[in-house]
Amino acid sequence: MADAPVPESDLLRWSHALAAIARTGIGFTASAFERERYEEVLAVAGEIAAVAQECATPADGPRASGRAATGFVTEWLADVRPGVAGYVTPRLSVGAIVGNRAGKLLLVQRRDSGAWLYPTGWADVGYSAAEVAVKEVAEETGVACEPVGLAMVLDGLRLGFSRSPIYSLVFHCRLVGDEPTLRPHLLECSDAGWFGPDALPEPLAGGERWAGHAFDVLAGRAADVLFDRPRSPLWRGARR
Repeated sequence: MADAPVPESDLLRWSHALAAIARTGIGFTASAFERERYEEVLAVAGEIAAVAQECATPADGPRASGRAATGFVTEWLADVRPGVAGYVTPRLSVGAIVGNRAGKLLLVQRRDSGAWLYPTGWADVGYSAAEVAVKEVAEETGVACEPVGLAMVLDGLRLGFSRSPIYSLVFHCRLVGDEPTLRPHLLECSDAGWFGPDALPEPLAGGERWAGHAFDVLAGRAADVLFDRPRSPLWRGARR
C-alpha cells in the first residue's frame, strides 16, 4: 500500500525545525567547516519549505520553483545573529477571549488571511503579556477589557493558523463598562463581531481546537489552561 501524502503542516514543521537548528548552529560556531555543513542543512530545509508552499498552491495557480527554495535560505541567513542572540525560538503572540453579557465571543476577521480569530498580536517590548492582550482588544475592536487569567497556550504552527513558528498566550478577559459599538482596526481587521457557539463564522482559524474551551471559560465551566499535549512520539506523532 502506498504511503499517504505528507501533510503540508508537517512539511512546514520539519522545514522550520531544520532551519532553526542550522541558523542557531551558524550563530554559535566559529568554524568555517561547520558553517558550510549548517548551510547545507538550511538548503534542505528550504527545499522542504518550497514543497510545502507548492502543496498550499491551488492546482491552477503558479507553482513553486527552485528559486523559492533559494529565497527561503536567503531570508533565513539574513536573520542569523552571533551567540545567544542567534538562538532561534518561536515568536510570541498574545491574544484574548472576551465575552459579552449574552455569553457571545468577540472575534475579528484578519485582513491578511480573511480568517476569523480572537483578537491577537505580537508581544510588544515594554508591556507585560496581559497588557498586550488588553491593548490588542482595544486596538482591533475598540472594546475595553481587563484580564482575568491565562486561558490557553497554543502552538500556532501546529494548529494551522500560522505558517511560521508562533506560541500564542491567550488570556480570558472581562468586558469593562457597557458593551461598545465595535470599531474594527482598518489596517488589521476586515470585520468584528460577537458570536455564539452555534453561529461561529467561517473560516475560523484552528477553531476546532480552541473554540469549545473558549466558551467553557466564558461560562465558568473551565478552570484549567488549554495547551497542546506532547505528541507521542514527540517528533512523528499526530498533531493533536
